[in-house]
Amino acid sequence: MDAKYLIFGATGSIGSNLANQLHNSNEDIHLVARNEQEVKSLSEKFKCTYSVADVLEDNFIEKVKSEISEVKGIAYCVGSIDLKPLKIVKEDDFQKCMKLNLYSAVKIIKEYQDSLKKNKGSIVLFSSVAAQRGFPNHSIIASAKAAVRGLTISLAAEFAPNIRVNCIAPSLTNSKISQPILKNNMMAEGIKKAHPMKRIGEGKDIAAMAKFLLTEESSWITGQVIGVDGGRSSI
Repeated sequence: MDAKYLIFGATGSIGSNLANQLHNSNEDIHLVARNEQEVKSLSEKFKCTYSVADVLEDNFIEKVKSEISEVKGIAYCVGSIDLKPLKIVKEDDFQKCMKLNLYSAVKIIKEYQDSLKKNKGSIVLFSSVAAQRGFPNHSIIASAKAAVRGLTISLAAEFAPNIRVNCIAPSLTNSKISQPILKNNMMAEGIKKAHPMKRIGEGKDIAAMAKFLLTEESSWITGQVIGVDGGRSSI
């Protein structure tokens, strides 16, 4: 069986655009998402295999591994936007966010480490501009995404030279999970103006970087956290 690029969160804005871009480059892909109807539809569009799995379920990785064993790259495009003032934050909020953004990614990497090593593979994780810049009400998600940054750098050192590990840190992107924020026109306009590029990011913007980091085009890049954020982290 030929090794494939494995995309978790494949039905989201970034994941689906990444699948499209890899497909257009004639790369073999395997999609993973929790919504069977959506991921099946994408798999038919891209003529690829897929798995239905929820990364918050304890046995999700065994299910995925039983359906795809050989991989040459993993993109963990799963994410969340958990915004609350600290005074109403509960420990469970942190635990769920960490499981979704960090713990499940670690499970996946451990399960596929040998295959990635054999295939000189690549891992792309996702942090957030909020792990670098301070924003009100972001204590939950910023903490989890900061942990992803740390995991990236640590694993890049541990896995070199056989597996490359990089991370993308987007700013707010037009997606299903951001709609509760962006549907408020006044808020959306304010967020656009906060970015030097004066617009909200699109899934294809982040997916283009993910594709680059996954493939051999970036064969001398590892241990990097790259902002795809309209300049918000540095300007």
